[in-house]
Amino acid sequence: MFNLAHLSDVHLGPMPDAPLSAYFSKRIIGALSWRFRRRGIHSLDVLNRLVTDIKRHNVDHIAFTGDLVNIALPKEFTRGAQWLSELGGSEFVSFVPGNHDAYVPVDWADGLALWGDYMIGDLRTPGVRTAGNNAALFPYVRQRRNIAMIGVSSGVPAPWNKAWGELGQRQLEALDETLKTLHERGFYRILMIHHPPLRGMAKDRKMLRDADDLKIVLEKRGVELVLHGHNHVHMRSELETKTGLAQIVGVPSASSFAHKGKPAAAWYNYAISRKGGAWSTNVTVRSYDESQKQMVTSAHLAPLGQLCLDCDTQRVQK
Repeated sequence: MFNLAHLSDVHLGPMPDAPLSAYFSKRIIGALSWRFRRRGIHSLDVLNRLVTDIKRHNVDHIAFTGDLVNIALPKEFTRGAQWLSELGGSEFVSFVPGNHDAYVPVDWADGLALWGDYMIGDLRTPGVRTAGNNAALFPYVRQRRNIAMIGVSSGVPAPWNKAWGELGQRQLEALDETLKTLHERGFYRILMIHHPPLRGMAKDRKMLRDADDLKIVLEKRGVELVLHGHNHVHMRSELETKTGLAQIVGVPSASSFAHKGKPAAAWYNYAISRKGGAWSTNVTVRSYDESQKQMVTSAHLAPLGQLCLDCDTQRVQK
């Protein structure tokens, strides 16, 4: 049995101080959004309760699918590095960037490199990138028993009114080769990406721009599980591939109160096992209950693909 925690969209607050010149860019929109909207939604207390809950469950690993910060300020990267170290060591946490982590162009060395240890693979396969810069780092692969966690980056700077993502041809080609090799070696493959991976799963201004190209790769090579965030809601979809049915699951923000139809913070606990040559994936949804001010079990998905109808689910979409 391998237990994996999945969280996303931390949006770590409060917003740090920065010189006025730092806001002469798209950051001004994000700063205003934080001041008048997001700071009332994203709670450090809720986030702390969620992290404490994850640690109480003694999971084997944590998958974090992006948006650690808000507008990619220098102090946000520094604080983000400290927060990651408190979440767990880099051998225990695997991270992929989101659009807010790439809100504006920032040199690798001054930004995401501070979190680089959480994005380094330990399994070398054809297609895996090992160079020390953002453009060449992804995909990376981490092996934990017979589980292969594959990290790709969809976080790219977008225009003022957009929150889209993109993988690019080089990542897609490398991912194609990586998925093929891992299947041949018998791994359970988990793809971590920030943006919902298929067309229609996000609004046009927030979509993965090369979702159609990614779909072709996934259908051709197969993948057992795709984890994403970005939309701040419970999401679940399925995709027929040449190696079987792929499960695609998204989680809400890890720090949010329920608001405007969107659910409160949640994380998913995956129990993955193999018996008689077949994989089994059972999932427990742990959500923040505002009335009790604590995390509670809000749904069971056992096995993945079947929803427990007598559970108190919150917009778990099939």
